[in-house]
Amino acid sequence: MKLKVSAVLAAGAATAAAAIALGSPPNAVAIPPGPGAPPSGPCALHGITTDVAESADTPAGFARSSGVVRALTLFIDFPDARATMPASARFAEFFPATTDFFRTSSYGRLTYLPMPLFRWIRMSRPLAAYGIQRGTNFDPASDGGYHALAQEVVRAVDPIVNFRDYDVINIIAAPNAGPPATRTVLSVTFSGGDMGLKTADGVPFRNASFIWSRQSGLSAFRVLNHENAHSFGLPDLYYTDDRQEPPPVGHWDPMDEDWGPNNDFVGWHKWKLGWLSPQQVHCAPPHGTPGEHTLTPVSTPGGTKIVVIPTSPHSALVVEARSRGLLEPAVCRPGVLLYRVATDVPSGRGPLRIVDATPHSGGCYRDNPYVDPELTDATFLPGESYTDQATGASVTVLTENQDGTYRVRVTPARA
Repeated sequence: MKLKVSAVLAAGAATAAAAIALGSPPNAVAIPPGPGAPPSGPCALHGITTDVAESADTPAGFARSSGVVRALTLFIDFPDARATMPASARFAEFFPATTDFFRTSSYGRLTYLPMPLFRWIRMSRPLAAYGIQRGTNFDPASDGGYHALAQEVVRAVDPIVNFRDYDVINIIAAPNAGPPATRTVLSVTFSGGDMGLKTADGVPFRNASFIWSRQSGLSAFRVLNHENAHSFGLPDLYYTDDRQEPPPVGHWDPMDEDWGPNNDFVGWHKWKLGWLSPQQVHCAPPHGTPGEHTLTPVSTPGGTKIVVIPTSPHSALVVEARSRGLLEPAVCRPGVLLYRVATDVPSGRGPLRIVDATPHSGGCYRDNPYVDPELTDATFLPGESYTDQATGASVTVLTENQDGTYRVRVTPARA
């Protein structure tokens, strides 16, 4: 039976595949692991291990984020919200765009393979009966919520799907199920630990993204990139506690703003995900000597991508270059981006914050309502400097070179 279903999924995968047809200065510390291995060394800061976080090491239970990642992709509708399109058409809203995004952002180090089962799985009850709201949890003791929803999905496909074959699970609802995304964003991911639901194959149901409605604006598919990145261990960078403060990262990473035009991940995330090789990460540990580094923009393959300056056992100042590129169309002020990483701050509470070179300027990109403009001109330009007063760590942008790279001078923290 499994072999027969594997053929069904293989046919879906074949259809998907057809659609997809798709130098370190002397004072720097060498970072030993290669692509696909967890970061290590004095700049690979430890921190929260029980949830998504900015810790350099991602704990067991999350999905792999480099190499080949297989995504079981299923489609659900409801008696009161029946799908009005083929499952393949809903699939096409996300693919091949999601696969292409991950390939480009990872410099080819992540091959994302969606494995769709092209049929609508009808839930047994009306949508309202599950009580799906923003913030609804995965409670095995509840008769509703995501556990009840997932349990029905697993029962429907368990006889024909071997869950051991997949790294992540995408459950995509009919777009007419639930409110429009412009009013309430329901899409959510349950990743990492055991959530109390096992499949017939004996593996826990986890690293599962539920995708609702449709995002607005360009690159609307990126809600799936954002949600799958939670399965890879990345936290939410926007505030999830409803505080009325400006966004801490804005459009510099899709873990904050994933609406509007494309945007790429920050270099710290690329390192955490295994997309950077050792020579692309420079470490400036405390008490070290000042040094100069040449940074290649995140949007360009190759070259040094980040300089990490630890400022405490759980925090660092990170330096990278950003310029306009395929995944960076909204970059209006190319330059050097600085941000603070805190590996002991929970997801949604500001674990990563941009250092704004031009505070209160109003930004330089105001063409899209889904891009908060204030941080769009946050980059530092040649001749500009930043010093962390508490630790003495500092960065000076020396030059923008003719090849688009930037030369920076970095002074490590005092302690």
